[in-house]
Amino acid sequence: MERLERCGRWWRAALANGRVRRRLPWLLLAIVLVGSALKDNDLVPETPLQNKRNPLNVYFVKVAWAWTLWLLLPFMAVTTYQFAKSKFRYGRTKSVLLVLRRLSALLVGTAVWYVCTGLFLYIENLTGTCSSPAGAGELRRPPATKQECRQGSGVWDGFDISGHCFLLSYCALLIVEEVAVLEGLATEQNSKLRALIDGLFVSLCLLTVIWVFMFLCTALYFHDFSQKILGVLIGLAAWYGTYRFWYLKPFSPGLPLPSLPLSSKKYSYSR
Repeated sequence: MERLERCGRWWRAALANGRVRRRLPWLLLAIVLVGSALKDNDLVPETPLQNKRNPLNVYFVKVAWAWTLWLLLPFMAVTTYQFAKSKFRYGRTKSVLLVLRRLSALLVGTAVWYVCTGLFLYIENLTGTCSSPAGAGELRRPPATKQECRQGSGVWDGFDISGHCFLLSYCALLIVEEVAVLEGLATEQNSKLRALIDGLFVSLCLLTVIWVFMFLCTALYFHDFSQKILGVLIGLAAWYGTYRFWYLKPFSPGLPLPSLPLSSKKYSYSR
């Protein structure tokens, strides 16, 4: 218990502050620029991470949104409910309504993920052509989609916007925004609640580290520069459009620290 609490305090100092939220978008852009330059100049060493079947890619990145959703949902529910009771002195009904409002941010995120990944696939199908593999005969009918091409053992060549760069950047930014609630939350009076929150928080922090690390691997080993930079820009646009614009409006899921203005010290992007 004490070890978990110490670990939680360390991660709070490292991630749950405005400095990380302010610098992470620039870090992601820098990773794409530097990683792409190293890849294009053949300066990247061979490692097991360049294999798409590596465990981190198969068991984490391929289901990145599911991992993010699975950990953020209980964290947001518990912390928002506790925040409503301790800071606003809300009753049970109002606290539950605030929890539901904040959890709707995950519905927004799911919609962003679904629409963007569908758009990426549409663009790849629209811009691609199918060619038969070396040694194979001509394809009888040119497939119209990547799926049809692969079913016919063909190779599809289209503009493949990096879904990994989009999703990993969006998930990492989403997590660091939501853990900001811990800056204004006190749980000292309930050791079990504190242990639960610390456990979820540390798990989210570790997940963020995995997302940023695999984002680096994507920049080093996969996709062209244009595909990666477009993917991360779409991820940044989705984050900016929600947390920096829409969530400031009354009819929205709201920010993780609803009682603190953006100009305050605890939720500042400009200091």
